Amino acid sequence: MKGSDFNIATAEIPGWEFGSKGSLTVALDIKISDNLKKEGNAREFVNRIQTIRKESNFALTDRIIVQVEQNAIAEESFNQYKTYICAEILADSLEFIPKITVGTEIEVNDAILIVNVLKK
Repeated sequence: MKGSDFNIATAEIPGWEFGSKGSLTVALDIKISDNLKKEGNAREFVNRIQTIRKESNFALTDRIIVQVEQNAIAEESFNQYKTYICAEILADSLEFIPKITVGTEIEVNDAILIVNVLKK
């Protein structure tokens, strides 16, 4: 069967993206699962905390304690990936507290969080 023996047509399908180049056609499922969102939140949080560590002139080996003002979405994501987060940022603890009056404001995938990053 030759490529000219058939025709591939793409239509808009919600949650899918299509791309073609020459005889190659690719379809991608771009729906983001709940678990993938949580993992993305955890990775973005790690990035933000690493930036705070750098701006605070912490040594690469300094252990830290991280406090986060309570936020239901963040808590769900961070608790699921707590081991990963703590290992990446060298945190001995990651805790959610009701209110932080003096802290650093960060954005994690459109959620504004108040955090304290303390050198241990």
